[in-house]
Amino acid sequence: MTDTAPRTDAAPRTDAAPRTDEKLQVTFVDQYTPRATAGIYTVRSRHELWKNGQRVDTAALPESAQTFEIRPLRFTLSPNSVHAYYPPHNSAGRYENVLPHITLNRAVLPWERELAGDRAEAHAGWLALLLFKEGELPDDPKAGGVTVERSVRDLINSGDTAVIGPDLRGSSLTPEVLASRCQTIDVPAAVFARILPTREEMFYLQHVRDVTTATRRAGGEVLTEGMFAVITGNRFPRDTGFYACHLVSLEGFEPHVGPNPPTGHRTVRLCTLRSWSFQNDPHNVADIAGMLANLATPSREDHADSLLLRLNPPAPSAPSAPSAPSARTSGSSSETYVRERLRLGYVATPFRTLSGETTFAWYRGPFAPVATPALPDPGLAAGHTTSDHALIYEEEYGLFDVSYATAWTLGRTLAMADPDYAADIIRARRQLHNRAATLRKLAPDPARASADPDRERTLRGLRQLEAFGGRSLAAALAAPLAETPPPRPRRRVAPLSVPQLLADERAAGLLRVAAERSTGAMPAWLDRLARFEGVPFCYLVPSAEMLPGESLRLFRVDQAWLRVLVAGAADVGLHTPLDVALDPQIRGAVARARGGELPEAGLLVHSRLLRALPGLEVTAYRRRQPVTELRRDLLGPEILLVLFGQVPDTVEFREPGQGIHFGIDHGGVVMLRSLDPADPGWSLEEAFPTGGETVFERYLRPAPSPDTSDTPDVLRVRDFARDLGGALDRTDLTQSEFALQLVNAPLLQQFRYLSKPGSA
Repeated sequence: MTDTAPRTDAAPRTDAAPRTDEKLQVTFVDQYTPRATAGIYTVRSRHELWKNGQRVDTAALPESAQTFEIRPLRFTLSPNSVHAYYPPHNSAGRYENVLPHITLNRAVLPWERELAGDRAEAHAGWLALLLFKEGELPDDPKAGGVTVERSVRDLINSGDTAVIGPDLRGSSLTPEVLASRCQTIDVPAAVFARILPTREEMFYLQHVRDVTTATRRAGGEVLTEGMFAVITGNRFPRDTGFYACHLVSLEGFEPHVGPNPPTGHRTVRLCTLRSWSFQNDPHNVADIAGMLANLATPSREDHADSLLLRLNPPAPSAPSAPSAPSARTSGSSSETYVRERLRLGYVATPFRTLSGETTFAWYRGPFAPVATPALPDPGLAAGHTTSDHALIYEEEYGLFDVSYATAWTLGRTLAMADPDYAADIIRARRQLHNRAATLRKLAPDPARASADPDRERTLRGLRQLEAFGGRSLAAALAAPLAETPPPRPRRRVAPLSVPQLLADERAAGLLRVAAERSTGAMPAWLDRLARFEGVPFCYLVPSAEMLPGESLRLFRVDQAWLRVLVAGAADVGLHTPLDVALDPQIRGAVARARGGELPEAGLLVHSRLLRALPGLEVTAYRRRQPVTELRRDLLGPEILLVLFGQVPDTVEFREPGQGIHFGIDHGGVVMLRSLDPADPGWSLEEAFPTGGETVFERYLRPAPSPDTSDTPDVLRVRDFARDLGGALDRTDLTQSEFALQLVNAPLLQQFRYLSKPGSA
């Protein structure tokens, strides 16, 4: 008897941010109305006989009747019936913009009972979520969610004329039910009248959530598949302190669910089905919105170049006196040169030349603020034993660029510091060296050369078995010995030279197979190195001033620097000319085994935001398509590195999704969402209310009296919903549409890569 009616409205997408998680499918439904609500029902049946469309008079058959009762839960709620609630129990945070809500596993529960006199097709349920702050409940002054256990009889009739309970009657209240126990709270009548939603408001504060595809979110509520009832409160926890939420039954309080609060009583006794508590503590919580906005400040102030990973020198000084034009020109030229170097991401570093002179050189790490040009292969086709091949000399200024030489030395150092990788590459070189030595001797002799010595040994054994002619071993041994011709002397052949060996197609193929067999874990290790895993931070960001506190820096990855870094690691174990000659075989085998995508761009964040939001979501797009994220690591408590497989045009930072909760957005407004059935839920980029006012200023119930110190915090839901519908060109909003507008979207900050040529 609890089959649900068809959904009255749906708004499938609830996230106003770009569609970064297509797996999450959420539908908001107005309500699920049961075919029959709680009550006593009688089913009557009678028999009639008809023939050719005419009723045939027969002897009256007895009628049958059966009476039954639909008795859904009323005074107690199993803990298993609660899916989640927000804010979380015993949590502390910035919740002044949040309307608490509770999610119930049974989607039809709020409508299984009807408030007396409510027979409309779309009616309010019998449950409400009330929020109490410290000092409001006599039995729970600290707002810890404490309740008092009483019998149902004491709930209905306390025996004290100052206490009013629910007016419940009927045959369903059997002695057993009256003697059963339930959890209760005593609410001062003035508090009850001030915070209780009206029946019209309760209509908007209840809806159904249909999750068709499950997905987990970091923290808060976990969304799982199924149908869930959601009940939202009408009060904001605006003051700092502790709050208690109570899911209460309003059955029996119908005369007071409206503009007529109970009079003549001091206390209202309610049955509470679920309670929890939390703390609104905005002063001890990081200002997430402020920190995200601070990261974007340079771009808002038209100084987007400040978001690039480089040193930004002060503006050029004013020119000096007109005398000494040659010196001034020279100085200006030098200053221009230095500024250009800094603009390209270089820093000056001490350098000692081979002749012993101390000077400085330029160094830039792999993270460049500009698109780096494609350099000719700096001798990487063959192995090297020193980094001299990667040094760049600027003859005009007599300075070295040590960027690539440092990269090669760093790759070699990291490789030799890893005993597993060093052992793998040395073993691979030794095996390839031995195989080449064998082939040099065998290749010139066609009688001994073979495609594979292991295969040759197997074939030799098979030929020996064939010599038995299929006879048994005993018969073969008993047979007379065959005359064996004397062996013919072999002509000694000089071994092939290394160039001749590598030019031989058959020998080159055997060497290639041998190299592929010996690579082991080297490709995976080099893939990790290509993502800069294990690279000291000072090589990535050579100056702390390039990444100051509370900053974001965007960069492109210098592919030449990356290739030289990997080459330095691959050059470990080169000792002899034969090792150098065979090195391309090792490199080729490793390159074929490596499957990792190389990073092309990335970002660095240095901010306290990472402590406040360990699960900060970072998503990159290129032409509105998500970009592959190759690496995301916290390099320190406040430093985040993210690498992308392609150069994005947009990067978004988002507060971690915490399930779905309701309230108003930052700034005290609601960012309107589309109600178009073709694309519901997406942000319209319009704030409500307009004119600089906030929801707190326009739509809260006034304080009980001008003299009170209480902060207005109860939402005038009906007025707010009506005006909100008007802003969306609707005469009114349904429950699901109202809930959709109140979904708190995570904070979102968007950055775009500069489109100027040669810039990041």
